[in-house]
Amino acid sequence: MTDSAHPPYPPHGAGPHRRRSVSRRRLRVCHECDLLVALPTLRPGEKADCPRCGHTLVRRHANPAERSLALSLATLITLALSVAFPFIGFEISGIGNRIGLTDSAATLIGLHQPLVALCVLLTVIILPLVYLCSVAWLCLGLLLRRPLPRSRHIARTLRHVTPWMMADVFVIGTLVSLIKVVGMADIELGLSFWTFCAYALLLLLTTQSVDSDWLWFSLDRRNLAPAGSRPGLSAAAQGLAGCTTCGLVNRLPAQGKARCRRCDEPLHPWRGIRNQATLALLAAALVMYIPANLYPIMVTTSLGNSLPSTIMGGVMLFIQHGDWPIAFIIFTASIAVPVSKILALLWLCRVAGRPRDGLSRLSRIRLYRITEFVGRWSMVDVFVVAILVALIRNGSLMSIEPGPAALAFAAVVVLTMLAAMLYDPRGIWAGADANPTPTEPAKAAQAKESDYV
Repeated sequence: MTDSAHPPYPPHGAGPHRRRSVSRRRLRVCHECDLLVALPTLRPGEKADCPRCGHTLVRRHANPAERSLALSLATLITLALSVAFPFIGFEISGIGNRIGLTDSAATLIGLHQPLVALCVLLTVIILPLVYLCSVAWLCLGLLLRRPLPRSRHIARTLRHVTPWMMADVFVIGTLVSLIKVVGMADIELGLSFWTFCAYALLLLLTTQSVDSDWLWFSLDRRNLAPAGSRPGLSAAAQGLAGCTTCGLVNRLPAQGKARCRRCDEPLHPWRGIRNQATLALLAAALVMYIPANLYPIMVTTSLGNSLPSTIMGGVMLFIQHGDWPIAFIIFTASIAVPVSKILALLWLCRVAGRPRDGLSRLSRIRLYRITEFVGRWSMVDVFVVAILVALIRNGSLMSIEPGPAALAFAAVVVLTMLAAMLYDPRGIWAGADANPTPTEPAKAAQAKESDYV
């Protein structure tokens, strides 16, 4: 639940709170609106949200080190089982095939699609493996009361790896592939399929169990926010910047680039509305979206006859066969989501710094969160192609090959995700009042003078 026992912080020297001291261990900067806030004392199961934009700053768990270590080890076991055993197979008229989890990438490499194969391997196996090993390493050191070597460097990787792990999206892509094949062949689900579903679920639980704020405080208790920091005001107005990796509030130098004192991550202070990188990535995504829809994303060969299929053609094929739910999933993930995300980000860039144009600030920040969340689900179509290409390999009798649109569409997904990551939501709150009105149900809590736990 959200700790909302007290109103948000006023600036120092305001009203009856003039003499109340604020623990510098508790100060954090909201990365979405740049408001400097002080965390309350949180119990397990509670969270603290920004009083201005409602962004969740911290979420506490009971026994965080034990919890994350157990989940990461269980997830690693299911990943090993998923790689070791057969994934899925099919049979039609005595002819069939059986594949493992890594065969989809291996087949794509053999068909001269190494970049698409790399996307599949990175998002489904390699990056999750790096993440899980990192979490286990960090939690083991904390349980031993002695952080293991290079713990800070390893902890820095967690935030960068998390958005690119797509095991859950791969599960949806597998189900869509099976529905596409089940009407013409007998499907066999191997042990790996079930362990992979468990792996995807456990990976999601592991990412949600990691409390980065607690983790970094446990790794380094010495560094504090600069003296004189005033909660209730924007960090930029005080010459401060919050580290997006470890959360430490840093004093910015008069000139030049700055790095976090705790994790050495480059700081990104607010220096006005700058959306050039986002616009450039969106322009590149629009360019790649044209061949992604004009060219076939896969080519199906049956009894010597080849039939190319575009993204929209695949949607229409599912509709003709009466598979409306699958057609809706493909249309939403491959057409509606990329187009909507590009248009939403373009609009957010256009109205940045114009609070009276269109939606309110809260509505804009919610729109931004939605665009950032849904972008990864567009990879469903790429995963469908990867699975079908590996599964259906019977020469001229029946086979599927990736089309040129597969790489173009994968590029669209990556470019739009990068565009959302580089968009600075603090521009939405440019010119906002220093003392915000708390949102419901999110409210910041008045910090107490006890130490942060």
